[in-house]
Amino acid sequence: AAGNDPFPGFVAPALATLRAKPPRGDAWLHEIKFDGYRLQAQVRGGRAKLLTRSGQDWTDRFGDAVIGALKALPCRTAILDGELVVENAAGASDFPALQAELSAGRTDRFRLYLFDLLYLDGEDLRAQPLAVRKDRLGALLRGAPEPLRLSEPFDEDGEVMLRHACRLSLEGLVSKRRDGRYASGRNGSWIKSKCSDRQEFVVVGYVPSTVSKELVGSLVLAYHREGELRYAGRVGTGFSQAAARDLLARLAPLARKTPPLAEKPAADAARGVTWVKPELVAEVEFRAWTADGIL
Repeated sequence: AAGNDPFPGFVAPALATLRAKPPRGDAWLHEIKFDGYRLQAQVRGGRAKLLTRSGQDWTDRFGDAVIGALKALPCRTAILDGELVVENAAGASDFPALQAELSAGRTDRFRLYLFDLLYLDGEDLRAQPLAVRKDRLGALLRGAPEPLRLSEPFDEDGEVMLRHACRLSLEGLVSKRRDGRYASGRNGSWIKSKCSDRQEFVVVGYVPSTVSKELVGSLVLAYHREGELRYAGRVGTGFSQAAARDLLARLAPLARKTPPLAEKPAADAARGVTWVKPELVAEVEFRAWTADGIL
């Protein structure tokens, strides 16, 4: 009877809290952080579907291979947490490549990395410690077809793991408490640490804040190349309201009519920008460069 159905259906995913460095100690496991689509996989009655973080059904977007592999798992019902990715030649997840594959209608490069098991054959596992859920997930995925992969946990020191991940151009780590229960939303049992680069850039302009005319909304940046300033994009996060007010006070007197760049940026990049004399430098932390040289 429907009223006695124990299958919990969609469960909002647990989300990690961001911090600069991973936690230390034996209480934590560390996993590679993927750059893809976070999905909940549901298996029930010989059928499978994939749901987004907001519960939307995206099953039809990812082709037959992933769904077929989920349906072939040795279980009657299951809810799994994972991330669907496309990997580049170096084996790192590549979000732009994933978007390109979806736009082109290709599905053969998809991989679904599974990192948690919430429910299995009538048993709600969310109250079980993560270490127990991991063991059950590993057993369920043993011998699973290629599109499905287990996100392996590591016992090594988190900071050492993060350094290795960054050298391999991975996105970072997710650290999880061994004894952590599965709780929807953000909580202290999941912590993500992201790889990033730092570099000094010349400030060549700014865009005023939409909240207040007394604040900077974003800085327009450039870098030196062959004796010329090249446009590098904008940065609009990482400074406080007080810093945004101070930046405007320092930049406004440096205003000029034209960009101090070797090449004029595209119209959309220049829209709303007040150009300034290139006299100030900002140290910026960023994730990566785009193919066309933008942060």
